[in-house]
Amino acid sequence: MFETALTAFATFFATIGPIEAAAVFAGLAANMKPEQRRSIAVRAVLIASALLLFFALAGQPLLRQLGVSIAALQTAGGIILMLISLDLIFAKPGQSKLSPPENAEAHVKEDIAVFPLATPLLAGPGTMSAAMVMASSAEGDPKRIGVVVAAMMAVLLLTLALLLSANQLHRLIGVTASRVLMRVFGILLAAIAVQSAFNGVLVGLLQAK
Repeated sequence: MFETALTAFATFFATIGPIEAAAVFAGLAANMKPEQRRSIAVRAVLIASALLLFFALAGQPLLRQLGVSIAALQTAGGIILMLISLDLIFAKPGQSKLSPPENAEAHVKEDIAVFPLATPLLAGPGTMSAAMVMASSAEGDPKRIGVVVAAMMAVLLLTLALLLSANQLHRLIGVTASRVLMRVFGILLAAIAVQSAFNGVLVGLLQAK
């Protein structure tokens, strides 16, 4: 159970990227009043939590209705997580999860809670895939699914805390330290991605026999 919690926490920390989200938020909300920043941060995390809970709890049954097997989900999720891990490991200075058009649109929006904070920054395609893959790895065990959801919520609560103190955090650790930390979690995510894809292929081969 502890192994499941640790794996889920590392996966969600890498895919959600609390430190990167705080750095982006600090830039986007630099000219906002403190109460406005707090309101945006809370709403963004609540929306992202709802989205990720949906994909963690309902994504797998939905895919099953579409004829997508657990093995296929684990394999595809592993590939997606691997791509995300490579972005984290080899990220260039100043590179963000947001594309240039998204970044430009974000800077002209007054309310950034839904876009770009909640999605795609916190609950992007990679995080949604991670939620489904982690839930599927629990193999229907309610306790393990509960552990995965608890780990996800722990990362989201940490993200909220970092968003609320984004300006202070950005000044305290700086860009270099945050990039080093994200690269470390990128390496861990790469290992988790390979294991997920390996498990998916193995299960698929066993089912085909």
